[in-house]
Amino acid sequence: MRQNLPMILIRMVVGLVFLLEGVLKFLRPDELGAGRFAAIGLPFPNHLAPLVGGIEIGGGLALLLNFYAGDAALALLAVIVTALITTKFPILMGRPLGPFPLEKLNHYGWLSFFHQARTDFCMLFGLLAIAIDSGVRVGRRRRWYQSSRDR
Repeated sequence: MRQNLPMILIRMVVGLVFLLEGVLKFLRPDELGAGRFAAIGLPFPNHLAPLVGGIEIGGGLALLLNFYAGDAALALLAVIVTALITTKFPILMGRPLGPFPLEKLNHYGWLSFFHQARTDFCMLFGLLAIAIDSGVRVGRRRRWYQSSRDR
């Protein structure tokens, strides 16, 4: 149990954050759901926000229950990387990134980027730790139609 405790704590924190953020996308759609997605410039915000919210709720629950936690971590990695690109990279560059607007801040650049993205980085590295700990392998999995010697 002692050896697993650090990963249990990481799964609890990361899972709870994603679960709550997913629920908030439905409870406060104008502020955190479709309204925010539209303001960021994401396509089809009325469809995309509930989809992302559902992925966050399902993934967060999977992490909390340690049920396919590695697979859930991969899905949530896609969500957090997208969030970094659409909301934090413009801060790093100090200008809009394609359709993604620049948030109004007093300062831009590396320091502002890391300050604004601190929670995102915690989630990113927590998800990476969960994926690695769970033994998720990307790309070299044996498919149902392959025998063990085909690898």
